[in-house]
Amino acid sequence: MRDIDVVGLGVSVMDIVQRVDHFPVGEGVQRALDMTIQGGGPVATAIVTLARLGASAAMLDVVGTDWKGERILHEFQNEGVHTDHIRQATGCDSALAHVMVHKDDGARTIVYHAGTAPELSVDQLPRALIESAQFLHINGRHWEACLQASAWAREAGARVSFDGGAHRYRPEMRELLPLVDVCIVARDFAQRCTGETDVTKAVAKLLDEGPSLAVVTDGVKGSWVHTREGETFHRPAYLLPDVVDTTGCGDSFHGAFLFGLLRGMGLEETTSFASAVAALNSQHLGGRGGLPTLEQVTAFLSTAQE
Repeated sequence: MRDIDVVGLGVSVMDIVQRVDHFPVGEGVQRALDMTIQGGGPVATAIVTLARLGASAAMLDVVGTDWKGERILHEFQNEGVHTDHIRQATGCDSALAHVMVHKDDGARTIVYHAGTAPELSVDQLPRALIESAQFLHINGRHWEACLQASAWAREAGARVSFDGGAHRYRPEMRELLPLVDVCIVARDFAQRCTGETDVTKAVAKLLDEGPSLAVVTDGVKGSWVHTREGETFHRPAYLLPDVVDTTGCGDSFHGAFLFGLLRGMGLEETTSFASAVAALNSQHLGGRGGLPTLEQVTAFLSTAQE
């Protein structure tokens, strides 16, 4: 087996991202100010972030044999992501998202089509690859495979990282949390999962579900970090002028956070590093348009002001 730092298990998406003057409220036509087509998806973008920074990463998924599936694979391969275990389902469509980005503040509205590619099944999982990785990164997609892969990873001594995105909480996800080591979720997810509206109480309560490390992110308000050993702090976001697009900022935060842990950074340094990657990514259109290299992040942090 190749030495893989992080294996991602999730759904890969093709994003059509358009920068617009305003979000539509009814019928009408407007000209896009800018547009890009690129790969997306929470776990997939985190995996590309890791590869861009220099980690060894692999993706597990099922895509179609359509143009979207071919382009998804091509982009992964160009970034150095291992795609040996991404399956292509003959005659199926891959997932597609239309993302409109407001020109003034980078806010988004998304229309998503799941496609027709089937879920990855348990018997299609590469158990040896999962067990040999340092991290398995998941967000609850491919549900049965996700549960089994997480159990295998934990049994083998690998760590499981979970991404809980805004507006993505489902009650059954609580079944996953006892298998998770690193739990990084959006504030909306944390509140729905724990029932706590106070973010410090919510992040602390997430630890009761099983993880040893819990992080709640809240965009420009930064992130709150708690560990089972009692370490706790708030990390402000890096606020850069002229934000272009917030697509992928959370996903790149996840990938960069795992990179920091892989490199043996301290927890505060890791959180600062991940925040810097998300901020740099917001300066370009699309979830991967601004993903930085390690050298670019290092240069930014040497001069950045919080």
